[in-house]
Amino acid sequence: MNSYIIFAIGVVVGMIIVQMITKKNKLPPVLSDRQVRERAEHRDKILAFFNTAEGKRVTNDDVQKLLDVSDSTATRYLEEIEREALIRQVGDTGSGVFYEKI
Repeated sequence: MNSYIIFAIGVVVGMIIVQMITKKNKLPPVLSDRQVRERAEHRDKILAFFNTAEGKRVTNDDVQKLLDVSDSTATRYLEEIEREALIRQVGDTGSGVFYEKI
């Protein structure tokens, strides 16, 4: 009876170890050519919009409408461009946040 319990515990521990190893070795998702091309097009559209924007201020909502994307996608695009030091965020949170070209 004890040997069955020890065997069962060994199986469970083995399964946990295998899961931990496989999760650790997973590679990040690779973008397809279409996705890379689409991101580049969206980035270019956003940067062009900064040149035509009234007062040179662009909000997250402006990008959402321009590209017909969700709030989180617009935020991600703006953050990527900000990391490239092409724009800067003015304000921390809320509806008063806008971005301006550097």
